Amino acid sequence: MTSPGSKSRIKWEGNSQKEIRSWPKEVKENFGGELERLEHHEEPLDSKWLGKGLPGVQELREEFKGVWYRLMYWLNAGWIYVLHCFNKKTNQTSQGDIEIARQRMQAIKARKDAPAGKEEKSA
Repeated sequence: MTSPGSKSRIKWEGNSQKEIRSWPKEVKENFGGELERLEHHEEPLDSKWLGKGLPGVQELREEFKGVWYRLMYWLNAGWIYVLHCFNKKTNQTSQGDIEIARQRMQAIKARKDAPAGKEEKSA
């Protein structure tokens, strides 16, 4: 989740933030730049729509030293939800990774977050 008082529109779901922190520096820097573009309402340089039963979900992609790194995100109500971060040895995304993203997306919908910029202010 986003830290209280943060102006970021990024919400980290599940263990996504912990996972990305374990990645090589070069990969983290590239994904950081892509997320910054999204924060500024710009298109990322390398993303693709997933489809596969995940409407509106996109994937940031990076290959580094034979490992494929992926970050699945969903833009909704002004938020950038990072649904799932993982790495793999092939370019194919497993059904298990897709299911994790789907479950987290369902949890977000059930949570009914206020739109970005409209969340309650603590006094």
